[in-house]
Amino acid sequence: MARKKIALIGAGNIGGTMAHLCAVKALGDVVLYDVIDGLPQGKALDLLQSAPIENFDAEIVGTTKYEDIAGADVCIVTAGIARKPGMSRDDLVGTNAKILSQVAVGIKKHAPNSFVIVITNPLDAMVTLTKRVTGFPKNRVVGQSGILDSSRYRTFVAQELKVSVASVSAVVLGGHGDDMVPVRSSCQVSGVPVERFISGQRLDEIEARVRNAGGEIVALLKTGSAFYSPASAAIRMAQSYLQDRKEILPCAAYLEGEYGVNGYYFCVPVMIGSGGVEKVIEIELAPRERKLFEQSLARVKELVQTMDKLLAAS
Repeated sequence: MARKKIALIGAGNIGGTMAHLCAVKALGDVVLYDVIDGLPQGKALDLLQSAPIENFDAEIVGTTKYEDIAGADVCIVTAGIARKPGMSRDDLVGTNAKILSQVAVGIKKHAPNSFVIVITNPLDAMVTLTKRVTGFPKNRVVGQSGILDSSRYRTFVAQELKVSVASVSAVVLGGHGDDMVPVRSSCQVSGVPVERFISGQRLDEIEARVRNAGGEIVALLKTGSAFYSPASAAIRMAQSYLQDRKEILPCAAYLEGEYGVNGYYFCVPVMIGSGGVEKVIEIELAPRERKLFEQSLARVKELVQTMDKLLAAS
């Protein structure tokens, strides 16, 4: 059976890490695209030379030509500039909107049947723009956000309790920014509510760290932003699609009435299978969480409006 084809748009740290994960997980052949000549080709060659060691046979190609993504089953978009210390995700909106507009045109032309996963920040605006420009149905354009944010929540709770991350379940919803919503009422340790183990005050501190987790990494790196964890999160989504796993994952999905949201991308639990985003899962939110949810939605609406004004003016 022919291998699936995965196009990674942007061959920076996230793109290179995703290419490696695709290969070692045997998800399919990989095309690394970037505008910087030599960068995708060099990373592809380096990865290919690890194939005998890691025992994979995937074809990995680096390119600066959109034509080479032709027929891709999945396109994962990381193209754009990364945050620098002191910047929020929202500060990137103008520059990255111009970049994503071009990327979406390339995907629409050369990979018209692909499932598109957007990682580029500010995520909620960029996935909105990608859907608009490609014209793809809502089930085939989705944003990577809550898987990463939920993983950070689980990590910090597990560290606090000194237990395995496998014992902690948690979900973070809302916009992928400083107003994201860690859903404390759904956070459990082996099925037991987290508040049985950690005080409310300490959970407030942990959840604040979750909201700023990306910024914390940017401040430490100084010349880049997180890449291992976002790459893992996006590949988890691609794997569920390619293997029809029907996993329930928190992602930025286009909502049409669910959770009272209409016409916006917002992170909620969704089922991803061979049909793309096959179902939106609605969960009960505590009154405090619902309030935070609405605040986050207001911020996403404001961000999309800002993007629209910038694009109109350019």
